[in-house]
Amino acid sequence: MNVSDEDLALAAAQGDRQAFSSLIDRQYDRMFGLCFRLTGNRAEAEDLCQDICAALPAKLGSYRRQAKVSTWLYRVTVNAAHDRRRRRATFTKASDGWGDWEISRQAEMAETQGQVAWLHTAMARLPDDLRDTLALVLDDMTHAEAADILGVSEGTISWRMSEVKKRLRAIKEEEEAV
Repeated sequence: MNVSDEDLALAAAQGDRQAFSSLIDRQYDRMFGLCFRLTGNRAEAEDLCQDICAALPAKLGSYRRQAKVSTWLYRVTVNAAHDRRRRRATFTKASDGWGDWEISRQAEMAETQGQVAWLHTAMARLPDDLRDTLALVLDDMTHAEAADILGVSEGTISWRMSEVKKRLRAIKEEEEAV
């Protein structure tokens, strides 16, 4: 018994899996050939053809037998290729510049890590009272909170931070002079 592609498409639209399988068997090579011509790449054509086959059961509901199934499938395939190109163009446009951004971000992170490493080394050269004060302030404590923890006045914390800045500046200048 020779069933037409159009009858298979209508049956597949009604959920007949055997009809869908037969329709795909008959049309797949033609669809793949068109996908390959549209994409120019075998892997891309395979992906596109798979996407079309996955979406085809839902799309078959729109088939109305106004054209041959092969003509209708060509239209579905061309539309899918256009959609894929639009998505790729949108993705490319959206991702354009991300490489530069990532390189810049990595450079900033490396610079920050270098600064943190320098600060830890420089802190080791400070007297204990100044190092303790700086450690607390770097942990986002207010001068009042640091003063309470260290048992000194808030003014002493402010003076120590001023002294820390002077000494760190001197350490930096000393290193740059070498």
